[in-house]
Amino acid sequence: MSDDMTTQVFKEEAFELLGELESSLLELEDLPDDMDLINRVFRALHTIKGSGSMFGFDAIAGFTHHVETVFDMVRNGDLPITKELLTLVLSSRDHIYTMLQSPSGEGEAGQGDSILEGLRIIASGDSADEVLPDTEMNAAVEVDTEDFEAEKSKIEDSKIDDADVEEVLILDNSVVWKYLFKIIISSDEADDVSKDALLPLFEELARIGEIKSEVVFTDFENNSSHSGIWWEVLFLSNSDSSSIEEIFFFTDVPITVKVCEQDQAKLDEYLAEIKVEIDKPDTSIEELAVHDSSDDENFGPPVIDKSTGVRKLGEILVDRGDLTQDTLNEALADQKPIGELLAAKGVVTRDKIDSALAEQSASKETVATRRKMDVTSSLRVSAEKLDLLVDLVGELVIVQAQICQVVGEKNDPSLTALSEELERLSDELRDSTLGIRMLPIGTTFSKFRRLVRDLSDELGKEIDLHTIGAETELDKTVIERLGDPLIHLLRNSIDHGVELPAVRESKGKSRRGNITLTAEHSGGEVVILIKDDGKGISKDVIFAKAVEKGIVTADAELTTKEVFNLIFEPGFSTAESVTSVSGRGVGMDVVKRAIDSLRGRIDIDSQEGKGSLITIRLPLTLAIIDGLQVKVEDGYFVIPLSLVEECVELTRKNVEEANGQQFVNLRGEIVPYIRIREWFDIEGESPPIEQIVITGLEGSRIGVVVDTVIGEHQTVIKSLGRVYRDVEGISGATIKGDGTLALILDIPKLFRTVLAEIKAAC
Repeated sequence: MSDDMTTQVFKEEAFELLGELESSLLELEDLPDDMDLINRVFRALHTIKGSGSMFGFDAIAGFTHHVETVFDMVRNGDLPITKELLTLVLSSRDHIYTMLQSPSGEGEAGQGDSILEGLRIIASGDSADEVLPDTEMNAAVEVDTEDFEAEKSKIEDSKIDDADVEEVLILDNSVVWKYLFKIIISSDEADDVSKDALLPLFEELARIGEIKSEVVFTDFENNSSHSGIWWEVLFLSNSDSSSIEEIFFFTDVPITVKVCEQDQAKLDEYLAEIKVEIDKPDTSIEELAVHDSSDDENFGPPVIDKSTGVRKLGEILVDRGDLTQDTLNEALADQKPIGELLAAKGVVTRDKIDSALAEQSASKETVATRRKMDVTSSLRVSAEKLDLLVDLVGELVIVQAQICQVVGEKNDPSLTALSEELERLSDELRDSTLGIRMLPIGTTFSKFRRLVRDLSDELGKEIDLHTIGAETELDKTVIERLGDPLIHLLRNSIDHGVELPAVRESKGKSRRGNITLTAEHSGGEVVILIKDDGKGISKDVIFAKAVEKGIVTADAELTTKEVFNLIFEPGFSTAESVTSVSGRGVGMDVVKRAIDSLRGRIDIDSQEGKGSLITIRLPLTLAIIDGLQVKVEDGYFVIPLSLVEECVELTRKNVEEANGQQFVNLRGEIVPYIRIREWFDIEGESPPIEQIVITGLEGSRIGVVVDTVIGEHQTVIKSLGRVYRDVEGISGATIKGDGTLALILDIPKLFRTVLAEIKAAC
């Protein structure tokens, strides 16, 4: 791999780690005592530091080392989580991000020093005049290793002896631990791996837990395929397995490490013991490497009955050859389950046994799900390759449509069957490919949480951001282009919506304001809601400001929804003064255009004194959609199928009964319609019986009058050239099976035009 490729890989992984770091720090602000979050933050910093050093980003590694050192104090309980500390670590995260983007890899001059200065003040607990110097940063995090060093002298004289088993008791404290791990360290290079080489790793382990015992196996004469060495370490800790694996990640010692978490029963047993006698293992290292660590009874050494200290009878008989494993299993199958034995003796009722079995089953399902998630692998693919794949699938869909059209003309049953099979496969491939592009919208929620935190502090407000539906999936392109509009809407809610704490209390509200960001699926769309419990929007203020700016006349009669939509007019702002947040009249019109470019819709609803609700509706994808193909004269058009409700006939009699008005009576409901022939000035006579495609949008219905409805069509969306980009009523184009073009109708635009004409006529 070239240097450029390795650098790019490091940067991509570092950006992901910075995202995880930011979200963990923000969660930690609400849960300051959560050790899992603390360990997650430490691991992210540790990995960035180690990878940065490995790939030559020394400035990043050095800076991150200091931040990691301070956070290690938090992990060891020497430093409490405070808002000031989290703010500095978040600033450190931003500085590392800047360093990654900087060509020199060093970021802004002086920025890192000021952050470290603040961290040193917090780490020392002194005032700014008594700050620890840079060279003493590590001294702020001294770890008590006297116990370890006392035992170290017992084992550092030489390399491991050739005895079958060497057992060393390393630490024995009275601390109560949450987890017990079996750490298997193996190496085929026994001559190159000594106790001295492993001592730094054991020291790192001692910082996050207690090494109960270490068993060393060095005699592999009975297994000619191995001539190496194997350590088995029993380790107690309050950190998870990932923290342990991180310790061994960057070592240069030629070893293979496997970390196995033990169940609660074994933890209780080992907590009551100081030393554990373990026989020489029968399992080879290759078998160990692929063995499921959750199956502890078959893992590593032969099973030992902890209550007696001896091996089980069945195991001995099988090892001697006196009994086969199958025969042993059959004999064990004849034993009655413990539940049946207890019920037969009347010790426990059957209902309680059934309840316990249900709990056990649920626990097994939970563990199985967790294991499945643990073994799930992922593959990093560049966005360019993914976009190319989507383009190729789009071309394949077009070719498939052409084949279907040709086969339909041949009227050959065998070709028709093949064509239908090809259509089925192309549909599955399309859905699968588009599924790859789908990402959970929650990937962007962490930066919104950071935005709310920082901006509310800047404005002196107390605001909590609540997110719902983070797992809702949306096309990658939509998510990327949605980020800026959502940021602006949230800034508006913080600045204009939520009041200052004192004002909220005077109104009988809680000091802390709330903003809720919700994402959910609705049909073929994703609906995003931004709701706040602030002061709401005053219709009178909006209307007065619009009159002042000449957007509307003073005698204009507007509905509540129309008044709120004035906010999206260019240059509109109700702010009294220009600040770093608002007041320039730039933003909401840009938000509207951005949402429109995504073929989406945005609405505002508000109650004065109670808060506001902003609703955004977006299509799932911008690449391929299902459409309804229609025809007017010789031209073909496509209507997004997600908007279509039904199709009805429009006869000359219906037109005459409407007295020239473009309305149709649909089962007692008056529905307006627009003629595509008239909209695009298409020449020719209308057929005696036309078709109205009834579409639904924003709770209302309009009809689109066409000559013929052809049917459903897989629509690969193609962008229009600059000449046609501003044509009203058209949002794109697609290629039909015969190679001709079909224009995709912009139904929201047509919808707004019809409503405007109706109001003008009234």
